[in-house]
Amino acid sequence: MNDASIIRFDGVVKRFGDTMILDSLNFTVDKGEKVTIIGPSGSGKSTLLRILMTLETIDAGVIYINGDPLWHERKDGRLIPASDAHLRGMRKEVGMVFQQFNLFPHMTVRRNVTEAPRYVLKLSKGKATARAEKYLDLVGLSDHADKFPSQLSGGQQQRVAIARALAMHPNIMLFDEPTSALDPELVEEVLNVIRRLASEHDLTMLLVTHEMRFAEQISDRVCFFDKGRIVEEGPPGDIMVSPREPRTREFLKGFIARD
Repeated sequence: MNDASIIRFDGVVKRFGDTMILDSLNFTVDKGEKVTIIGPSGSGKSTLLRILMTLETIDAGVIYINGDPLWHERKDGRLIPASDAHLRGMRKEVGMVFQQFNLFPHMTVRRNVTEAPRYVLKLSKGKATARAEKYLDLVGLSDHADKFPSQLSGGQQQRVAIARALAMHPNIMLFDEPTSALDPELVEEVLNVIRRLASEHDLTMLLVTHEMRFAEQISDRVCFFDKGRIVEEGPPGDIMVSPREPRTREFLKGFIARD
């Protein structure tokens, strides 16, 4: 494995029934790299993220995170299916921000952010609270720590979700269409937080989005997915401005027309 790689998919297959979602996918992401995945609905983009978060299993192939197999573990020189304990340990490497905010409605903003560090990472209440305050400040919501999710706008709730993911100190951050559930006027506040993370922090970031201008601004690399495969990948300027593949050009044409 390349020393720079933090994520590697080797021949990964995922099916839902008779439908092929990931088709013998080979894919790597380097440490600190910001990669955006674009493509039509059903191309496997969100499934890829859910597999990394151990929310979906795989049917074949091997995935490595930091050189360690994700869905397998090593025993006597061979790979065997991962135990629950192995998956729990690997899950700590990865944080995910979903389309829906998935906040606990009965908990304050502060408690939403401190809950996992306290009970998964076993931090003391004081350390978990200090960590929550740090990341709520980063997303601009320090003044809302004692509110409940229902008292916040959708954009604010998504920013809490980002703070909650960061509070686990993951090495990898996954964003699955983080603005798709927001009213248009709230989209920019969430994108600004992600821009700041990309520019100021050495996180590895993997994003699925239809915000093409945003993808062009923050990505080191853009990958166009279709039918479970990478059709084309490269620097955002190349993919967005002068894609080589007809399928990529066809897909992006709709977004250019909208602009």
